[in-house]
Amino acid sequence: MSNGHQSLKAEGLYKKYGTRMVVKDVDVSVGRKEVVGLLGPNGAGKTTTFYMITGMIKPSKGDIFLDDENITQDAMYIRARKGIGYLAQEPSIFSKLSVENNLKLVLEMRKELSYDEQQEKLDSLLNDLSVNHLRNNKGGTLSGGERRRVEIARSLCMDPNFILLDEPFAGVDPIAVEEIQAIIDSLREREIGVLVTDHNVRETLSITDRSYLLFEGQILKSGTSEFLAADDEARRLYLGEKFKLY
Repeated sequence: MSNGHQSLKAEGLYKKYGTRMVVKDVDVSVGRKEVVGLLGPNGAGKTTTFYMITGMIKPSKGDIFLDDENITQDAMYIRARKGIGYLAQEPSIFSKLSVENNLKLVLEMRKELSYDEQQEKLDSLLNDLSVNHLRNNKGGTLSGGERRRVEIARSLCMDPNFILLDEPFAGVDPIAVEEIQAIIDSLREREIGVLVTDHNVRETLSITDRSYLLFEGQILKSGTSEFLAADDEARRLYLGEKFKLY
C-alpha cells in the first residue's frame, strides 16, 4: 500500500535501441495534486519515456524516484504496491465479468480491509465514477467512455498516490472526453498526482497544470498549457500555427 509519497521523478533518462538513441537526458516530475502532460509528435520519445516511468521498459541510463527511493529496477506490480497506478491504452477490464466483480478482484487483494470495508469502498467508487448503474453489466458491453471510468475506478481500489494515464481519450466520443476530463480533475482533488500522455493535444492541455513537450528524444519545452500554446517553437514544431487552446 502507498505511504503518502509526495513526488514521482525521472532523472536523466536515456533509452537506446541498437545504435539509435530514442530518449536523451529527459527529466520529468509529478507532484501530488498535480496533473502533468507528456506530449510530442510520433517518434519524439514520449511513449518510451512514459513506459520507462511505468516500469514497462527499463532505461539504458537514468533513474526513477518515488520521493528519495530509487525504484528504477522495481517491476510494475511492485510500483503498484508502492502507490503508482497505471491505466493502459488498451482495454484492461475483464469482458466476461461484471463491473462490480472487476473491482472486487482488486479489492480482495487488500487483505488489510475487512469484507465490510471492501464493500464500502466498492460502493463509494462505483458512485464516485458514475458507474453504479452499470455494476451488474458485463465489461464487454461497455462503451469506450464507460470502460475508461471503470478502469479508473479499479485503479483507485489500491488508493494510489500517483496514476499514469496512457491515451485516456483514445477511442471515446466527445461527451465521454468531457466526463474523463472531469474525472481527472477529481483525481487531483483526491490529492493524486497524474501523468497523462495522449495524442489529443487540446483535450490534454485543457486539464494539465503543466506539460512536457518532447521532440527528437529530448524535452523541447515545458510549462503551463498557456505557455506552450503561445510558444513559437512549440507551435512551429508540434501544435501548429493555428492552434488554439480554447
